[in-house]
Amino acid sequence: MLVDPNAPFFRSLWVRILCVFVPLAWAGVEIWTGNPFWALLSGAAGLYLAYELFLRRDPG
Repeated sequence: MLVDPNAPFFRSLWVRILCVFVPLAWAGVEIWTGNPFWALLSGAAGLYLAYELFLRRDPG
């Protein structure tokens, strides 16, 4: 596990949304500038964070 979804840092919804949005937006920038390798890496990071922070997170 690279990210602890239950860490106090990720308690706020806006922090979790921002942590997912930034790498996905950067993947869009990389696609726009014609760098598919870096877009793939950034997109994978964003999807991984979305999975960890929204699906695996224990809200309790």
